[in-house]
Amino acid sequence: MNGLLFFLSSLGVFNGILLSLYLFFFTKQKSLAKYLLGALILALSIRIGKSVLLYFDRDLPKIYLQIGLSACLFIGPFLYFYLKAVVEDIRTFPKRWKLIVSCLAVCIISIGTFRPYASYPEFWNDYVVGSIYLTWLLFVISAGFAIRSILKKAIREFNKLLPSEKWLVAIYLANVIIATAFYLAFFGFSWAFYMSGPLVFSFFLYLLAFGYFNAGWFEIETKKPIEKYSNKKIESPEAKALLEQLDVLMKTKHIYTDSTLKLNDVAVQLKIPAYQLSQLLNDNLCKSYSSFVNEYRIRRACELVETQHNLTLEGIGYEVGFRSKSTFFTTFKKMMGVTPSQYQKQRLVKNA
Repeated sequence: MNGLLFFLSSLGVFNGILLSLYLFFFTKQKSLAKYLLGALILALSIRIGKSVLLYFDRDLPKIYLQIGLSACLFIGPFLYFYLKAVVEDIRTFPKRWKLIVSCLAVCIISIGTFRPYASYPEFWNDYVVGSIYLTWLLFVISAGFAIRSILKKAIREFNKLLPSEKWLVAIYLANVIIATAFYLAFFGFSWAFYMSGPLVFSFFLYLLAFGYFNAGWFEIETKKPIEKYSNKKIESPEAKALLEQLDVLMKTKHIYTDSTLKLNDVAVQLKIPAYQLSQLLNDNLCKSYSSFVNEYRIRRACELVETQHNLTLEGIGYEVGFRSKSTFFTTFKKMMGVTPSQYQKQRLVKNA
């Protein structure tokens, strides 16, 4: 029985590493979501590999334990990043995500270098391991919030979920089950829980492979399925009502002046999923989210150029929601055909 258990779990680890390498280097279409999925699977594979080796060899060298625990620190973040990237169609790695990964990497490498597990096992067991599991838990919860609208739909009417939605739910729940198994083992419930994680992971990998070769599930990131997995537009009456609400948010509440405003933030205020808002803008206005918001910002900037002579052009850019002078000037010229300073001079001449 132990031999079969070792074979199934170790095979999952081996296949996981191969699958992550495939996503990194051999897929025909490259995308941020695929790289993040590859990173998630690789982190899980390393963590699961450590668990399998430790279960069958309690005298495993401590360096393997350190590597496995270090990889565990990145499972939660990559799960969250992947789901967020798919749902919101994020194409480039955000600076905030880079900062998170960099900080985690610096922390775990520094600890591993100056206080390696082999020399300081008590320190790792008392402080580091708990911190790693807490980080994992927080990001798993955040990942759930990232797809909360899909999870709510799955609870209410699972049969009406689209294939791409089922895919995201499956990935999230598989990670929740794996994490739960390790949490229970961490708190001393049973070593049986410790090995249930690797077995769930192996099953998850085979499901992943089946999805790729039989349903093309890996392609959901590059086909914008979450934003456009419905081939028909939102019904005209509903679309009209949503666009009117959106216009009120922009013109009355001026939410576009928030430089950190994201697609999901606007969707929350409209009480619709982020993908539906993106579909609304793309199908009904033929605009991307950034173009839509920037139109309101530039329109407001033009008003301020004419009325607020005490503000500098750079100040006007910040006032309407741009994060930098260069972005404001570039966007202004793209939409208006002239730079803000040229526009200002034209208005002064006209009003003279």
